[in-house]
Amino acid sequence: MNSSVDEVIAATRGWIERAVIGLNLCPFAKAVYVRERIRYTVSEARSVEALLEDLVRELQYLAEVPPEKIDTTLLIHPYVLQDFLDFNDFLDTAEAAVEALGLTGVLQVASFHPQYRFADSEPGDIANYTNRSPYPTLHLLREASIEQAVESYGDAERIYRQNIRTMRELGLEGWLKLRIGEP
Repeated sequence: MNSSVDEVIAATRGWIERAVIGLNLCPFAKAVYVRERIRYTVSEARSVEALLEDLVRELQYLAEVPPEKIDTTLLIHPYVLQDFLDFNDFLDTAEAAVEALGLTGVLQVASFHPQYRFADSEPGDIANYTNRSPYPTLHLLREASIEQAVESYGDAERIYRQNIRTMRELGLEGWLKLRIGEP
């Protein structure tokens, strides 16, 4: 992969605009996006160990910076964990890093991947596309922001159900028309 940092960020922003916000997959995303409180970090890591170092650095940064400046971070890593099963295994390491830093209950890690697959789903199930991003991405979120958003939104489980309905109505053809992964 020879994408530049700017190209990786542009593709990720396009995905946020067209899918995450455009399809309302996350009703909380638009506010932080419009207020420019999303930090986009492209990891140059070529190994899991280097990615873990980047993750720790980003977790520490997000924990220290005020939410009015940066509310959430997307740690995009286009060069490592291309295989979804390897990526999925790394999530345990990511959670261990949060815990080791004493940030449990403060920050959490959500996951997005071009081959994302929910447990017990078929690889081609369109519901998987709710978490499919142009590049493997670790989404670092503030627990307080999530709690506040869910409190104002109500039934968070409704989001998941609505997303599946949205994806089933859109279908693969509709998803492909969104040109996810393109700037």
